[in-house]
Amino acid sequence: MAITTSMIKELRDATSMGINDCKKALEETGGDFDAAVKILREKGAAIATKRASKEANEGMIAANISDDAQQGALIEINCETDFVTRNEAFQAFVEELRQEALNFETDQMAEGVNQKVEDQMASIGEKIQFRRNVKWAVEGTGAITSYIHMGGKVGVLVEVGCEKAESINNPVFQELSKDLTLHVAAAAPQYLTRDEVPADLIEEEKDIARKQLEGKPANIIDNILVGKINKFFAQICFVEQGFVKEDKTSITELVEAKGKEIGDTLTVKRYVRFQLGGA
Repeated sequence: MAITTSMIKELRDATSMGINDCKKALEETGGDFDAAVKILREKGAAIATKRASKEANEGMIAANISDDAQQGALIEINCETDFVTRNEAFQAFVEELRQEALNFETDQMAEGVNQKVEDQMASIGEKIQFRRNVKWAVEGTGAITSYIHMGGKVGVLVEVGCEKAESINNPVFQELSKDLTLHVAAAAPQYLTRDEVPADLIEEEKDIARKQLEGKPANIIDNILVGKINKFFAQICFVEQGFVKEDKTSITELVEAKGKEIGDTLTVKRYVRFQLGGA
């Protein structure tokens, strides 16, 4: 069977593989389209295996928030080089997964995503990795807000709770939610509250402070320790950090003030921050 240009184009459109690969697959299968697709998929899987040991620390982070702000998702898709990050095909692939992200449970890929990743590797020619994802649904009353920084190098979700459902559509509430995502992107808190900080980390910080205060009376050391630990919490805990737009105001103070402004009690329920290639 003669292999025509239109047959090659049809196969290339379906698989995103190179022209020569498509031609060879069609020749090998005598023009059988489905068999040629299978061969190219197998080739894609082989490429994936070959590149499995490669580092993939470039890529993009993307977010999807439902229209009612009651669900939110954050995904990170990695590749090997910044060149591929700027590739329109890779960006279209990330966008496709972003649109589907509300169908992925946290740290789980929806059915068929692995195959899509392998197809992209075969098409682009370097390692592609669906690295991680989170999916949230609002707990109680509130809204989820997202922010993507630096063209996809940092991504944030924040859930803000309230007591009145109408607060969700209040411009003050929405501006606060967006400001909180910007803060997380810039300040990179490690914990939401001091209750989440591991006891051994607190004790380690105290030991460092005690060594700095050696020789001082015990009662003075105890008083200074309290101040130093409070300062430590203010550095690493989201709700105790100084707001990036006004560092003399803590996040807790900001949230309380905005709540009073709209006549509601607001709370920061949770946050997540993805740094491209990071922990």
